[in-house]
Amino acid sequence: MEMALALDDLKDIQKEKTLLVQKTVRSGQCIRFEGNVVVLGDVNPGAEIAAAGHVAVFGALRGLVHAGAKGDKEAVIIALSLEPTQLRIADHITRPPDGGNWEASSFPEIAHIQDNMVVIDRYLPSK
Repeated sequence: MEMALALDDLKDIQKEKTLLVQKTVRSGQCIRFEGNVVVLGDVNPGAEIAAAGHVAVFGALRGLVHAGAKGDKEAVIIALSLEPTQLRIADHITRPPDGGNWEASSFPEIAHIQDNMVVIDRYLPSK
């Protein structure tokens, strides 16, 4: 399944509070926010982001990210490079496969809940 946000979805996101982080989130740093979080940089291993809404990383996501931290199962996580130590959406948790890491992708990816599990798809914006 290829997922894209429709224009109507963007209007809903604009109504929510959004925190813009204009730097790389480094190991040991933790960001918690009651809305959406947008990072213009990387999220390094050992860093953590928890958002009540969506999380978008315009860089490499290699730390722990929790979207929908207050139970929103419609929340998504999107990154230019998705290689996290752990992903959480609402009460769903996923991590890299045993004995390995996430496979680096050459395109943006989006994590969302589908059929009661976290699914990662190639992100294709709507035309």
